[in-house]
Amino acid sequence: MIQLDTKYQPQEVEEKWLRYWAEHRLAHADETRDAETFCMVIPPPNITGSLHIGHAFNNTLQDILARWKRMQGFNTLWQPGTDHAGIATQNVVERQLAAEGTTRHEIGRAAFIERVWKWKAESGGNIAQQLVRLGCSLDWERDRFTMDEGLSKAVREVFVTLYEDGLIYQGDYIINWCPRCQTALSDLEVEYQEKQGHLYHIRYPFQNGEGHVTVATTRPETMLGDTAVAINPEDPRHTGRGGQILLLPILNRELPIIEDSYVDTEFGTGALKVTPAHDPNDFELGRRHQLASINVLHPDGTMNAEAGPFAGQDRFEARKNVVAALQDRDLMEKIEDHTHSVGHCYRCQTVVEPYLSKQWFVKTRPLAKPAIEAVRSEHIKIVPKFWENTYFEWMENIRDWCISRQIWWGHQIPAWACAACGEWTVARETPTACKHCGDTHLTQETDVLDTWFSSALWPFSTLGWPENTETLQKFYPTTVLCTGFDILFFWVARMVMMGLKFQQAIPFEHVYIHALIRDAEGQKMSKTKGNVIDPLVMMDKYGTDALRFTLAAFAAQGRDIKLAEDRIDGYRNFCNKLWNASRFVFMNLEDYTGTCDLEDRGGRSLADRWILSRFNKTCTEVNRALDAFRFNDAASALYRFLWNEYCDWYIELSKSRLFSKGPERATTQNVMLYVLEASLKLLHPIMPFITEEIWQKLPHAGTSIMVARYPQANPDLDDADAEKQLEVVMEVITRVRNIRGEMNFNPGQQLDVHIKTHDADQEHLIHINQGYIKDLARISAMILGPDIEKPKAAASAVLSGMELYVPLKGLMDFDEEQKRVEKELKKIDKDMLFLNKKLSNPNFVDKAPPEVIAKDQQRLEELTEKQAKLQVHLKTIVEATS
Repeated sequence: MIQLDTKYQPQEVEEKWLRYWAEHRLAHADETRDAETFCMVIPPPNITGSLHIGHAFNNTLQDILARWKRMQGFNTLWQPGTDHAGIATQNVVERQLAAEGTTRHEIGRAAFIERVWKWKAESGGNIAQQLVRLGCSLDWERDRFTMDEGLSKAVREVFVTLYEDGLIYQGDYIINWCPRCQTALSDLEVEYQEKQGHLYHIRYPFQNGEGHVTVATTRPETMLGDTAVAINPEDPRHTGRGGQILLLPILNRELPIIEDSYVDTEFGTGALKVTPAHDPNDFELGRRHQLASINVLHPDGTMNAEAGPFAGQDRFEARKNVVAALQDRDLMEKIEDHTHSVGHCYRCQTVVEPYLSKQWFVKTRPLAKPAIEAVRSEHIKIVPKFWENTYFEWMENIRDWCISRQIWWGHQIPAWACAACGEWTVARETPTACKHCGDTHLTQETDVLDTWFSSALWPFSTLGWPENTETLQKFYPTTVLCTGFDILFFWVARMVMMGLKFQQAIPFEHVYIHALIRDAEGQKMSKTKGNVIDPLVMMDKYGTDALRFTLAAFAAQGRDIKLAEDRIDGYRNFCNKLWNASRFVFMNLEDYTGTCDLEDRGGRSLADRWILSRFNKTCTEVNRALDAFRFNDAASALYRFLWNEYCDWYIELSKSRLFSKGPERATTQNVMLYVLEASLKLLHPIMPFITEEIWQKLPHAGTSIMVARYPQANPDLDDADAEKQLEVVMEVITRVRNIRGEMNFNPGQQLDVHIKTHDADQEHLIHINQGYIKDLARISAMILGPDIEKPKAAASAVLSGMELYVPLKGLMDFDEEQKRVEKELKKIDKDMLFLNKKLSNPNFVDKAPPEVIAKDQQRLEELTEKQAKLQVHLKTIVEATS
């Protein structure tokens, strides 16, 4: 006899099947296989990373797609890999060096890079192992790294080609600058935090000594780099002032008043200080009006010589001293408290400076045009579709891309400066002489490329490009990209641009954009708030399948997920429900000699026909949901079918036939086993471990459920009549159970039931299926007919075309029951009065934490529902005794 342990032990099961899948290479794609392909590239996690709930969510959804398509027979490649994470990784190793009393500058570039590679070999694979534990069926034999030899070759090929095509240039531009890391940052690497600061209103006097213009700023130290003051030509407050000259306070630099419609007339005085070297919008203003750009900061955040008397001071020290100097000269009109969003380096949390610097750029407009058309023409479909508007807005207003970073860990830019003529030589291989003048004294650019540059090539570089590999030919373009909305521009759009440029084909057909995971109150998770849910802890505590199912169940399109630990605990109960149902099936197979196929199509009961039809509907629903990236709908359909229909109804309905010795036992065994095995396959992409464990003990054929054929709907199993008929039977059972609960009867107490029918077909249906009803509703006697009268003391229910009565005489002491119910209702009234008073008190509502208010509201709803049920019960008792 097939047996399962009495209790599901996730840790033992998970380790076993992870080894089995790896040993049998079940996730390995095959370039030589003649089958339709399905390919995804993983959004490469940073090598410094550890699995967080966002990773778990994103990769669970990808794994569901990969397992589903693999089981459908597709030649499936889910391409793994990690990102070198330039700034983050360099910071990790620099901290190690600091602990040893040294720095990267002291050991030199070559030794530092060697040290980073060593760290990567020892610690850089943690997140990959955590993804394995999550059950992610990536083709780990093909694991790539953004700085491995092949990808480095791809990066250099792309850089040189873009340079040769006139799409890469070097120029001055405003970038996000971290004074601590001393490198440029992408917009995504800047974290904005609400800070309490000040708005300083400064008087800029006219050169002729007649009056002044007041401007407002949050960074008064940057005024030292002002080269103009701007006004809106439509602002009546400044009529006639365009072209006049002001003097910069303290430094007395002449500043022209320029007119530009960019200036917001609603902010401050309507006059804007223009600091082209320290503000991206001012930089654009400066370009339009041909203003000088004066940088007043050193790279380390101290003031330079352009800052005059404040040179050498830290920027924040200079801010205080500038303010004091303005106050001494009576040029500070007022200082207001002001809350504003301040950018911080995502790694070291240093306040970021907008900073004018010479950088390398990609001209993006020529690349963006075909990338916009690819989405507009629906060659690439973004799901949910509303994210297309964000994509178009970004791409149609695109700025040139700053691709250089002033760090050491990364792809060093393949450009060499000539000492003789000063020109750059950009080459695929290290040059021996300047291509402009032939001089041999060349120095390579010390900057490295933005990490997003190598990531932009990910869909084709990971498949072997720039070599025309068999893998590239087979699996490019890829099929689906699954990622978060926050990198729709920084990564997704750039992959589209690079794919169209270098492959003349889109990089993927679908982009699925998932939502963010928040805590139960809708707050963003953070370690500071202490509301982080650690997926590794959840897997230890509840099992990986429970976590995965939770994430899938909440993955509604376009809606952020409010996740609480008790949700994961709830889906652990689903695992246990499936386990116990499987144990029951196995315990009743000792004489079964068939397989999991539907061998015997005759002699099926109404319940057999119903469960097969319901499974067929579920099969259709799950496949459609996954095809539309509606993971929550697929999970909901599976949960409803397995918990409610298969476990709660079908198994119970089938027990009498299963416990018999006749031919009906074999038929029910066959149907029960078929539906269980097929349901396990249907569920496998979401819950891979428990499904493999149970499936391996079934009388099946095949190596693993992971490569078994995914169920498809079979029209022969549709049975609308069986579904309609059994719905009536289940409704009768449910109404009797409800009465049992409302009347507080002992669950094992046998009841008599009278059913008044209104047509012969219905009466016949109830009559021939009364065995089901009696067994599941615990009925000793059932009377049917159109002439049934309601007994004097009876609980009743009205259902589809019938009236149901349960005689109460002899089942309870009416007087005592009435007293009990009335006493309970009084207590409920008292509790509800207290809660209503509490929730209507403004002092409580305004001051109490949201979770406390929500808990009280939930309690009030529960009491209201209980009160309504008890009132119905009391009414029945009163009527029975009148």
